[in-house]
Amino acid sequence: MTDHPRPPGRRAFLGLGAAAAAMTLGATGYSRLAGATTGRVLASTAPLPRPFAVPLPIPPTARPTGTEADAEVYALEQREGRVRILPGLTTTVMGYDGVFPGPTLLARSGRRTKVRVHNDLTVPTVTHLHGGVTPPESDGYPTDLLLPTRCDPGRPAPHPQDAHAGRTAVAYRTYDYPLAQQAATLWYHDHRMDHTAEQVWRGLAGFFLITDEEEDRLPLPRGERDVPLMLCDRSFAEDGSFRYPDHAHDIFPDGVLGDVQLVNGAPWPELEVSAARYRLRLLNASNARRYRLRLDAEGGGRGRFVQIGSDGGLLAAPQPLDAIDIAPGERFDVLVDFADHPVGSRVTLRNTAAEGGMRDVMRFHVVRASRDSTRVPTTLSTRFEALAPTAGMPVRVFDFRRTAAGEDRRMWTVNGRPFHPGTVLARPRLGRVERWRFSSDFHHPVHIHLAQFQVLARGGRPPSAQDTGWKDTVDVRPYETVETLVRFTGYKGRYMLHCHNLEHEDMAMMADIEVG
Repeated sequence: MTDHPRPPGRRAFLGLGAAAAAMTLGATGYSRLAGATTGRVLASTAPLPRPFAVPLPIPPTARPTGTEADAEVYALEQREGRVRILPGLTTTVMGYDGVFPGPTLLARSGRRTKVRVHNDLTVPTVTHLHGGVTPPESDGYPTDLLLPTRCDPGRPAPHPQDAHAGRTAVAYRTYDYPLAQQAATLWYHDHRMDHTAEQVWRGLAGFFLITDEEEDRLPLPRGERDVPLMLCDRSFAEDGSFRYPDHAHDIFPDGVLGDVQLVNGAPWPELEVSAARYRLRLLNASNARRYRLRLDAEGGGRGRFVQIGSDGGLLAAPQPLDAIDIAPGERFDVLVDFADHPVGSRVTLRNTAAEGGMRDVMRFHVVRASRDSTRVPTTLSTRFEALAPTAGMPVRVFDFRRTAAGEDRRMWTVNGRPFHPGTVLARPRLGRVERWRFSSDFHHPVHIHLAQFQVLARGGRPPSAQDTGWKDTVDVRPYETVETLVRFTGYKGRYMLHCHNLEHEDMAMMADIEVG
């Protein structure tokens, strides 16, 4: 496939002097949030497109292929596809069903969903349902490989006995998702050990939306006014192919930032909207870029978000936000009322944490008046349970930082250890709430598989409004400590926690947890 260099293995050290090597870097574009860089820009060699020149695409909806006992069954094929992202150029993506983003799966809480994934690429893959309460064998552990049915002649054929192949390496896999969880915006993406960053960068990601009766009863926007927005940045070569460094571990140790902002796979798109309330499902699917999102209206006015949901689903009550900080892996469900803006006006979604052209994300054009029967409910979820610390509660500490590994060499680690499959760092009990403390030397969006948690404190102070709700990912900022209350429900077995800066993840910033 085009421009698909093979990165080195997980054990590659982070050479501090390597950043000046091989690839051309952007002179500016360091994304900053809370005063720290979050990666390094990889400059495109293709001409950059003009903002707001293409309409926002909506990912296709997957259709079930049938039913099996108590389950709805879907089939997804991982394959290369040729798509138009930049004007006049074609980009080869690694996509579910050959598209980027992959098809959106619409599922029902409590209704078992099975997804059969077939790999027609030339590399192994793993699929993880991010935010899913899933059995361990369907969680997407990074060595549970789905092997390709064909192989690039220039590469050795992958084999179940390869160093990174788990005992369950197979040619196809059926992922079983019982979905004993509330309505929420989830997403699925590749999770292959050492290669997650590149394979997600090249397209292996999509939405997975869960609905339930409680959400159905709320007067929220639906249909075309319920809009999923996958935010990510990418870089492009002169021929239109994705550009990704062939030695990311050494050259881009902090993370890879692109210089083209994509929303649902389109560069700086525009969405025509009615003067009505919309639900926006915001997902940060970037490898390393963080966003501080703001709505800027023509004439200097500002729009406002009303948050209704977090990673794990509906909040207890809505909360207005002037801006949203969203780290890789996080989701925010928000309402925006475009009736606050005159017909004909344009409202721009901006990232004030970025510089230059990357400050713009997308634009909304209010093109028509419309009736609107929706409203912002005073109560969202009556089932929301606020957790509180108790005496004798187990406390665990996880330190995410770059650790010395010899002269001029450092690695991303958890508690000073690089990831090694099978080495268990914590053994929480099923159904128990524990107090987990995360500390950091950098921006590390910490993601826990299976569990959901609530943020108790940040830097010794009460959490911000944006920390509200059930979370599965939290941004731990430089030299900050975040206190959380974590609850494991559903299943016993092997799961993970890791940094969701995907370059950090590939550079061993992961750890096993065993739920017993």
